[in-house]
Amino acid sequence: MGDSDGEDAAMETPDLPLEIIVYILSFLHASDRKEASLVCRSWYDASQDLRFQKNVTFRFPASASSLELIRGLARKPRCSLIISQLDGFSMSRALLLEVGVCLGPKLESLALPGSSITEATLLALLPRLTSLRRLDLRGLDSLFMSGAFLSRDEHRQQVRSALSGLEELDLSDLRYLSDLTFNRLTSCTPHLHRLSLAGCHIAFEFDPYRGCPVGAVQDSSALLSLRNLRRLLTDQKSTLVALDLSRTSITPESLRTVAQVPGLALEELCLQGCKELTDYSVEVLVKHQPGLQRLDISACTELTSRAVVAVGQGLKGLKHLSLSRDWRVTEKGLADLLSVTSLRTLDLSECLHVSGAEMVKGLTGPDTNKAHLETLSFKSCTYIRDLAVFSLAQLLGSSLRELDLTSCVYLTDLSVRAIATYLQRLVVLRLGWCKEITDWGLLGMVELTKECEPEQELEDKGPRFTRTFGNMGFFQPPNMTFQERPKLVTEEDLGLFRQQEGASLLALSRLRELDLSACSKLTDSSIIQVLRYPDLHRLSLSMLPEISDASLASVAWHCRSLTSLALSHCPQISDRGVAQAAPHLHRLQHLYLSCCDNITDRSLSLLVQHCKRLRTLDISMCKEISITTVDLLQSQLPFLENVHCRFVGGADLTLTL
Repeated sequence: MGDSDGEDAAMETPDLPLEIIVYILSFLHASDRKEASLVCRSWYDASQDLRFQKNVTFRFPASASSLELIRGLARKPRCSLIISQLDGFSMSRALLLEVGVCLGPKLESLALPGSSITEATLLALLPRLTSLRRLDLRGLDSLFMSGAFLSRDEHRQQVRSALSGLEELDLSDLRYLSDLTFNRLTSCTPHLHRLSLAGCHIAFEFDPYRGCPVGAVQDSSALLSLRNLRRLLTDQKSTLVALDLSRTSITPESLRTVAQVPGLALEELCLQGCKELTDYSVEVLVKHQPGLQRLDISACTELTSRAVVAVGQGLKGLKHLSLSRDWRVTEKGLADLLSVTSLRTLDLSECLHVSGAEMVKGLTGPDTNKAHLETLSFKSCTYIRDLAVFSLAQLLGSSLRELDLTSCVYLTDLSVRAIATYLQRLVVLRLGWCKEITDWGLLGMVELTKECEPEQELEDKGPRFTRTFGNMGFFQPPNMTFQERPKLVTEEDLGLFRQQEGASLLALSRLRELDLSACSKLTDSSIIQVLRYPDLHRLSLSMLPEISDASLASVAWHCRSLTSLALSHCPQISDRGVAQAAPHLHRLQHLYLSCCDNITDRSLSLLVQHCKRLRTLDISMCKEISITTVDLLQSQLPFLENVHCRFVGGADLTLTL
């Protein structure tokens, strides 16, 4: 009888066809699909379907164990690699040789950060990479220090035959890049689409003795010159669309020379930290490169609102603009900028004179052309107030996905309620250091005062739930008299909104990242009730002195997709909270517990038991943790890369494993 029952059960649960499993997995986010692949062999095979293998990058440090990983990747039709900590010793040479032998025609992208390899090692690899589309050599000074890289004709011919299809080349932060080595390398890559020279020493300055730019007479063996950069742009103008000259000493005249290359039509230009640029140089750039879709002029400290006006009037196809840390930029020009209908990303972080008023006018004006912003950053814009946030939340509710209000220190609960009411499609929300935010704001409630509830005495210790809380109507946006269509919000509107209960932060069901760091008035009352996001990946609750183990346990139970959790400077977090949370945080990769005095060695044991994917752990100044226990972590957590343990057990160090 038992055997018959077993056979019936087996017949009732047949294996699903692989195509059906693949179809089911197609509805999952990548991280969830990775978890599902661990269920059984058939689910793993389904997760390896080609539709899920696009743009997959494998990152690992150089080690003997990496050889087997590379051999295993040979079964994939294509892949990308980021290999760190390579050196000139035999193990690194063997590793790169294995990459060439096993993955040569399948490798699409290769990056070697934090490495120091020889020319011979790289030249033995590159001719095998016949399908390479992206090569990242940033910071590899060991290749260029001698100036002999690719000096032999036969080497250049071998590399040219392999890299003729290369589209992206990253040469950032190379101190020894010269005209000679630059020309040799770029002659092997005739069809570049993207080139990065960020942080390189480029000779843009004028030579007073020759009356011409440095390097204009002959190729330099010491520096890359503007002349050779212009030569490359001229030769590859038909394909090159993206250029990164961030953190270089480019001057206004040099930028003019670059922008005026005949036939060059850039779509992306990054000039971050180019401190010599002026408003005039931006005006010239906009005139000669009107097709720019992405422009980063952040930390160009000489720029003013005149540059913003030029961008708004001249770049009608602009999609992404960063003005971060352009301290002289004011409100002027932002209204025109918001009339660029293609604009999707705007970074105004640390623009200290921006209040948002002109942006609201631009979005409510008579012009029918309006930007549909998806990402907006006001980080450290201390002039931002509730009125601007409320207005922008109404106006951008249908499009905004990411909002950064970090260190907008004058924002209150009103802004939080406006965000929860109107921006329910947000994926990223950062409210760190908004110290006026309280539990009432997160809960979407109007704080009850003695004036409105005279019968209440001092026994009320926290937020008081209304009778609608039980049926969840408490969390829904209220119907408002001014909700029919966006308009310029007045103080009267704000007064009306203050008197109504609205949506709690729980309404933002699509959140993947939430930062509430240093919102020091928050307590367990709101954290437990509101932070219930099954798809949340990154959460920061650092510097919340009033939250306890109860909050940690609740977050772990309701937010099981977390990969990064920050709880530094939370004095009430203890081993008990870690014991309750760790069993639910199997996906956790980054954990920050610095200055949590009640965390001991027991917590580390629990992390070893349940959080085996940890890559970063910060336990600095946790005085109850012993350095002996820290030393054991490397052998117990296979993916652990960084342990920050300053002043643990009397030590002052950071371990890179």
